[in-house]
Order: sequence, then structure tokens, then C-alpha cells
Amino acid sequence: MLNGGSSSGKSGIVRCLQALLRDSWLAFGVDTLIQAMPVSARTSAAGIEFAPDGAISVGPEYRMLEAAWIEGIVQMARAGARIIIDEVFLGGPASQQRWKNALGPLEVLWVGVRCEGAVAAGREMARGDRVAGMAASQAEVVHQGVVYDLEVDTTHTEALDCARTIAARVQ
Repeated sequence: MLNGGSSSGKSGIVRCLQALLRDSWLAFGVDTLIQAMPVSARTSAAGIEFAPDGAISVGPEYRMLEAAWIEGIVQMARAGARIIIDEVFLGGPASQQRWKNALGPLEVLWVGVRCEGAVAAGREMARGDRVAGMAASQAEVVHQGVVYDLEVDTTHTEALDCARTIAARVQ
């Protein structure tokens, strides 16, 4: 389970992990969930809303769909699939607890992916597919109160090196 703010480098780490790890690993991210949602749920207070300043708010429809998505991923893991999750714990420990409750006794490596806000903001600008301000606003808040087994920092470390550190703990 990788947790970090927008543009922190999680997706790059995930791709590197899939190449480094011995077995086949499926990758899912919160972006997968959001992209799967109908437009109406991505633009309403009941679903998820992205404010012009990068703030994100979620409503009851989003939480219901998120719970179903989490349960589906957990069922794949219980069926034997190895899974890497790319998450953004906007709710800090409450977000982590939702996953912990669903995962139960499954073995999980909790990884914090840190990146200085200014660096993440630069990546966000270069990507051009994010609301400006998300990266800076999420850089620290997603880690507050969250407990990790391992932390990596992509501010000055390449995704491949971070992935190697994580892979060493997985294997």
C-alpha cells in the first residue's frame, strides 16, 4: 500500500515495482476508481469534487463506491492476487483505517511516499492533467497520523531507487 500526495511519484514507483518483483503484481490506484465513476459522481457534492484551488471533497456516493472498490480489491487479494495500491489518504488515519478494516489479516506493507510540496507542485505543472494546487496541499496532510512500515522520499530519489527499497522489504 503506497500512500502519498498527488504528483509524489507513486505511479512511477508502482511501474518499477511491477518490473522488479518476482511474481506478477496487479496495480490499482485511487485514480482508477475516480476514472471508473460516471461524470455525475465526479462533479457533484454527493460524489467527489475538485475545487479550483486543488481542494478535494467527497460525499456519500463516493464513499459507497469506494467501499465497494476496496472490497473488490481485497477479494482479489484473498483469491491469491498480489496487489499494489496507489492511494491518497486525504482523511489521514481514517483513510488508512478503512483499508485496515477491509484487509483484515492479510499481510500488508504500508509505505509512505513523501515528496516536498514545491517539487510535487512542479511535477503537477509539468503533467498538466491535475488541478493546480493539489500536490502542494496534499504533500503533508496525507501522512498526518498515518503509520508506515517504510517511507521513501522522491524529492531527490528516483522512482527506481525507491522501488528497490520497497522490493527489498517485500521479498
